[in-house]
Amino acid sequence: MTDDMRSTIGQPHESDVATVRAIYTAMAARDLERLPTLLDEQVIITQDPALPWGGRFEGHNGFLVFAAALTGTITSQVEIASVFAADGEVIQTGRTVGTVNATGVAFDIHEVHRWTLAGGKAVRAHFAIDTPAMLAALAHG
Repeated sequence: MTDDMRSTIGQPHESDVATVRAIYTAMAARDLERLPTLLDEQVIITQDPALPWGGRFEGHNGFLVFAAALTGTITSQVEIASVFAADGEVIQTGRTVGTVNATGVAFDIHEVHRWTLAGGKAVRAHFAIDTPAMLAALAHG
């Protein structure tokens, strides 16, 4: 992240909440043309590395690698309970609901996603889910 980006990161605005909602809409639609307009070119995506799609991913290409690993392992959708600004981030709470591709095992798991925005685009996102529950779903079959 550049110093310019750091200096623009501050308290999120309602427009940042709207941007995060637009990201979820684009992800649900698998809109690969819209997503890059909402994610900074140097976006950093993280998720627990214990998950098959977990780790740290950087930039638009990193986001695509993350998405391919995720969708190659599970078919899921995020069911949003709330999206709000807090502590300099936009927080999304909800559930990840879907099935494991290899086995068809269904899951419905709590999750929290934390987004940092600058200049109207996401510069960081951390996707936290109930990892033990997800690993249990992946192990059944």
